[in-house]
Amino acid sequence: MKFISWNVNGIRACVQKGFLDYFKEQDADIFCIQETKCQEDQITLDFEGYYQYWHSAVKKGYSGTAIFSKHKPVNVSYGFNGKEEDIEGRVLTLEFDTFYMVNVYTPNSQRDLARLPFRLNWEDEFSGYLKKLDAHKPVILCGDLNVAHHEIDLANPKSNSKNSGFTQEERGKMTSLLENGFTDSFRYINPTKEGSFTWWSYMNKVRERNIGWRIDYFIISNRLQTNLLNSEIHSNIMGSDHCPIILTLDDQLIK
Repeated sequence: MKFISWNVNGIRACVQKGFLDYFKEQDADIFCIQETKCQEDQITLDFEGYYQYWHSAVKKGYSGTAIFSKHKPVNVSYGFNGKEEDIEGRVLTLEFDTFYMVNVYTPNSQRDLARLPFRLNWEDEFSGYLKKLDAHKPVILCGDLNVAHHEIDLANPKSNSKNSGFTQEERGKMTSLLENGFTDSFRYINPTKEGSFTWWSYMNKVRERNIGWRIDYFIISNRLQTNLLNSEIHSNIMGSDHCPIILTLDDQLIK
């Protein structure tokens, strides 16, 4: 099975920059996007053979998640605890017979860390949600987690040590999640690979020089390690300030 995750930073803009061609070429089983920045009725995406699920923010032009799946889920959940992130469209979960697919756009702590306390509380609640799901069946979590976990996951760790997305507090929440039954699929396969990033600032030539961050992930329940075939980054794909990431699991998962 092929899974793709991509923060498109506005699906309507991304469609004008090659999204449709990439979607069709990849032929993924499940394709998740974050930061849709639109309501479902503001765009028509005719993907034959796919079920579409959208969780848009109440505020137009902001946040939002969506999943396109060849497989019909047995249940769909929007948000996870009825609080602010629900109206921001940040969490979308599809339940299948043998696993949960969770698509997330994690809140940013903001440049001045004004939203860090909210973010850390959100992390605790979201982690609890994932653990509850994992107690029933394996979880595949994907999306923009807005954190570079280790120094290897960004180009300039020293100058960013107190910045949003690389604070000790945010990194600690990721460590805690992974210590409680989950695996960073990319690092599991590529434990020492450097220069592998998924987001670059729009500043002049930053992407060209690969001065980036790895903040987009496929996190899987530990027991799915035996199903894991590949986890990769398509850094050559433009259309957003993020690039797509790909997870490949063996077909036994869906049976």
